[in-house]
Amino acid sequence: MNKFGLIGRTLGHSFSRKFFLEKFENEKIESDYLNFELNEVSEVLELRNMVDLKGFNVTVPYKESVIPFLDEMSTDAEQIGAVNTVQIIDGKWIGHNTDVFGFKQMIKPFFKSHHQKAMILGTGGASKAVAHVLEEIGAEVIYISRHPKGEFEFAYQDINDTMIDACKMIVNTTPVGTYPNVKEEVKIPYELLTPKHLVVDLIYNPPKTRFLERSEENGAWILNGRTMLEQQAEEAWRIWNRNA
Repeated sequence: MNKFGLIGRTLGHSFSRKFFLEKFENEKIESDYLNFELNEVSEVLELRNMVDLKGFNVTVPYKESVIPFLDEMSTDAEQIGAVNTVQIIDGKWIGHNTDVFGFKQMIKPFFKSHHQKAMILGTGGASKAVAHVLEEIGAEVIYISRHPKGEFEFAYQDINDTMIDACKMIVNTTPVGTYPNVKEEVKIPYELLTPKHLVVDLIYNPPKTRFLERSEENGAWILNGRTMLEQQAEEAWRIWNRNA
């Protein structure tokens, strides 16, 4: 039986395993999907011994640190510098980034002309995929980080009315507010949001984080990450079955 899986640090409430097991059952696919919780990314090398492993997904905090353990990378993954899907062909590990496809599919129906500037909260692997998509469709991007570096990164305390007014799209790529820590919220000046703002949270559990709740209370349009997750998972499945 072919096996697929997910590597990450804490996977108890992961979307992927439930999604793929339901997909396998519904579509009568004889495969299994396993969670591999790794304390250190180097432990991924143990998966080299699984001859029936055909591919795996990668989640936080390993989307960037897994790269040195791969044999090849797709053009997208190389440009972005983050991997969330690994395809295995004849023992060769090939890194891909299906977050790009997932975010693009999710955002297309909601992207308007006044979303030409975007604020991305977080600077991890997911933020790079989001920025890649937004820049590809012509939006300018700035990052908000706890430890800002470089010209286009700012601290949370630097967010002001000028920045919020300019950035009519705000995307949270951090895990703040994820179940079970549902009372946590990203610290931004919510009172400056307007009905022209589109506020996106890549978190899907809970469906409406405190970040989205507070944004909605202040008039913004909101969107969670469920569609992105489903779309990136389906794209991962297509990649795993390519050349199979």
